[in-house]
Amino acid sequence: MMDIVALLQCLRPHITTTTHRRLSRITLALLMMTGRITMLGISRWAGTGGSYRTVQRLFCTVLPWAMLFWVFFRHHLYCPAAVYCVAGDEVIVTKAGKHTHGLDRFFSSLYGKPVPGLAFFTLSLVSVQQRRSLPMRMEQVVRSDAEKAASKTKAATKKPTGPQVTRRPGPPKGRKNTPKAAATLTPELVRITGMLTALLQLLATVLAVTYLVLDGHFGNHNALQMARQCGLHLISKLRYDAALYCPYTGPSAGRGPRRQYGPKVDYDHLPGHALPETTVEGHIETRLYQMQVLHKEFAHPVHVVIITKTNLRTQARAHVVLFRSDLALAYASLVDDYSLRFQSEFNFRDAKQSWGLEDFMNVTPTGVTNAANLSLFMVTVAYSLRADGHARDPGYSVLDLKADYRGYKYVEETIQMLPEKPEPVLLAKIRTQVASLGRIHAPQPCFSSL
Repeated sequence: MMDIVALLQCLRPHITTTTHRRLSRITLALLMMTGRITMLGISRWAGTGGSYRTVQRLFCTVLPWAMLFWVFFRHHLYCPAAVYCVAGDEVIVTKAGKHTHGLDRFFSSLYGKPVPGLAFFTLSLVSVQQRRSLPMRMEQVVRSDAEKAASKTKAATKKPTGPQVTRRPGPPKGRKNTPKAAATLTPELVRITGMLTALLQLLATVLAVTYLVLDGHFGNHNALQMARQCGLHLISKLRYDAALYCPYTGPSAGRGPRRQYGPKVDYDHLPGHALPETTVEGHIETRLYQMQVLHKEFAHPVHVVIITKTNLRTQARAHVVLFRSDLALAYASLVDDYSLRFQSEFNFRDAKQSWGLEDFMNVTPTGVTNAANLSLFMVTVAYSLRADGHARDPGYSVLDLKADYRGYKYVEETIQMLPEKPEPVLLAKIRTQVASLGRIHAPQPCFSSL
């Protein structure tokens, strides 16, 4: 078993000795425990020196979580030969009550509707070669009164469904032209910009990243300008009915500015010269189209990849539109990088199922921040601990890891009550047998007399 104190020794320069000792005990308890991950549950598994009051003190301590994430990654998980990109995503944690800091109604994709809870935005480093997302920074989303009012106004403003009154073509009277590049960042984008800038400052001395991958919520001009202001290229998804135009290549009219927009992209009749790849799996045909197009809300051309899927039996058809601001990236890399964004969802899944992201009952700002960041920090710790196990067993999971540590705990507590300790070989057999009771993938027996 890995010594947790030694594993977390790299964090020692950034936290006090007392905090390091408490964090080590709580980390070990989280690896062993079953049931809901609460402060009371942690104290029951932390053993000597891990009382409930000790756990409370840690959760009331302001910790530099962003630095802890980075230092742990730098010492244990960083691969100099790997290529990384930054991925951002938001996770919703449902909560009841009225007193939890930041409690509000947020849209949850799992429920398909707004639910009462907490929202956290996370920035992760995604390794293209290892196909793995590693959390780097997590902050709670606390909306101001102005943001809430703007959200309600936007929801109340709906497009009219009845007959519309036609007006003269062109902009309304009195409207002035504004440059598209001078986009106004929303409070949400301002918040993400601060997180992204702080993360890039940490990364600057070790590695360089080029791409920021965000979901379709950020497939707009404002998010693109935010990424470019931070020195990154944005990879995201546009609406399925986004109005895209081919660049105009016809003759000039001879007067006025040259025409920019050509024919509108018809998603049902895409040009054959833009089709670089077609695959058929069963009765589903997938086509990938790539082209440089213009969007009237974007200041510069964007490179899009339109993925269409057709059911050859029913001829039902669907498509998605991925885009990036880097015009030189190949279409296969764009599709691959955007698909890697989903690795962040696996981090949230593990944090909720195994490390208490859905279980904590803290209500203060510091307590909520520590509970959420600790659950995501344990995802990184578990990945580091599972790295050795994957070499022997590719199916070694988080549940197997927790079963190993829990079995080790049971054996250690039992050995302490024996008058004499058993032989090392017998002790190894006992530990392996007890740990395998709760494992999904049974370990291969490997004993040594040394």
